[in-house]
Formats: sequence, structure tokens, C-alpha cells
Amino acid sequence: MANIADHRLASAVSNAGGLGLLGSGGWSVERIKEEIRKTRELTDKPFGLNIMLMHPKKDEIAKLAVEENIEVITTGAGNPGPYMTMWKEAGITVIPVVPSVALAKRVVRNGADAVIVEGTEAGGHVGEISTFSLVPQTVDAVNVPVIAAGGIADTRGVNAAFALGASGVQIGTVLLTSEECPIHINYKQKIVNARDTDTIVTGRNFNAPVRVLKNKMSKQYLKMSNESVDRMELEKLTLGSLKKAVFDGNKDQGSFMAGQISGLISSIQPVKTILESMFESDTLCKEART
Repeated sequence: MANIADHRLASAVSNAGGLGLLGSGGWSVERIKEEIRKTRELTDKPFGLNIMLMHPKKDEIAKLAVEENIEVITTGAGNPGPYMTMWKEAGITVIPVVPSVALAKRVVRNGADAVIVEGTEAGGHVGEISTFSLVPQTVDAVNVPVIAAGGIADTRGVNAAFALGASGVQIGTVLLTSEECPIHINYKQKIVNARDTDTIVTGRNFNAPVRVLKNKMSKQYLKMSNESVDRMELEKLTLGSLKKAVFDGNKDQGSFMAGQISGLISSIQPVKTILESMFESDTLCKEART
């Protein structure tokens, strides 16, 4: 959720009873500090910070999280091991996002308090294993809470995750269509209008798979990739494409990252309404909440 999960979205999620996360990818250290403080102005509830470990300023961001008394850190795209001691000594709950059982076991050995297992159904950067397969195998392999992510957008998805042994869920695509999400209306409408077959995965040829909604740019990327076009040429094609989607709403050239669950989402709603509808009075949901 780089350039997307800012203080407006994170505070709305926390105020609605979830754990809002700030997505630090794409931000400077100063911008992250500003977003943390703005979030605290909008909510007195806990919230967390997601740190992409490919960020060139990751060392500074890791220290900033301690200085700003962040309560929860989630990590992606790398190994949080080098920072684990510092974070744990500061009393921070650390929850890495992982795409496999092997990586889940590794981060738990390094001290992770829980893991978010993200299936290939998710939007953005993805692995190859489905949520339905990955969650129960991870639950059996580690002794910390497992949070399911990927392909969850309503109460049925929540119940499925709990039935598989998850202790919670992380959602992304459905929050893109929330009123509080600061993306361009064209981005939201592409998700609302999507069908079940409207996402594709680019970058598999380079071990960097990304799930996006189909458009002119993503189809061209796949065509060029299948023709063995040089990777640098492909990177030129996608340069700035996420910002084109998020800020400009460029339907043809934007990278509209979204999960396979997009076809289930049919309207733009407040965050509070989305979360309440996902945790309706259902037996499994009740048990999880207590």
C-alpha cells in the first residue's frame, strides 16, 4: 500500500476497531515521521507501521519506529532479523509478511511475535502459494499467531481464514475502495467494476511477480515479457506507473495493484462499514473476537 496507506486510512481503520497500518514504502524518513504524528492526531487507538525492507533508508526507518514509540511493525520484501533485537528491546510487536512456510519458520526463530501469510490471490507483490493452502500449513509449522492475507473481502473470507486456523486477517484491496482511502477515484472504480478474471500477474519472468488489474500497460508488459524483451526496457514501461494509478488515475498507463477478490467488491463504502460487515454476528467471528 505504498503511497496509499497514509494517516487518513490508518486512523480510520484503527478507529473502526482494526489495526491501521501506515505504508512507508515510497516515503522519505521525514514524511514517515509526519504521517505517524498526523495519525496520532486522528486516533488514540493503536496503529502500526509497515516497513518495506528494500527501502534505501530502511536503517533510519527502523530506528525512527523506536524513537516514535510505534507499537506494531509489519515487514515485507526482506529479512527483519538485523532489527529484531532493537525492536524487541523497545517492546514493539513485530509481524513479518511471508509467502511461504519456510520463511515463516525463519522469522519466528528470529523472534517474530506473529506472521502474516499472504497468498498469491493478493494484490501487489505476491508469492506463488494460495492463501487456502498456505494458512493451515503455516499454522501447523509455527507456534505464534498466524494472520491470513490475500483474497479476503467479506465475512465469508474471514470465516474461511479462522476455519483454516488463522488468528486474524489482513485486508488490502477492499480498503482501496473505502471512502477514506486517498487514491484517485478511477482506481477505486476499476476495482468496483472488475470481474473475477480482471487481474493478471506481471514480472514472473524476473522473479518479481506483481498482481495488477488488466489495462493497456499491464497487457503490453506481459506481451513484451513473453517476447524476451530486455528487463531494462520493461522497467522503462513501468517507471512511475504506481503513482500514475494512485495520484493521476491514468487508466491506460497506471499500475493498479489489486487482488483477485476485486470481482467481489461492488461499492465504495466507509472503512467502518467495511469492517463491521466483515465481522457480522457469525459464530466463528464471535469466537475470534473474544
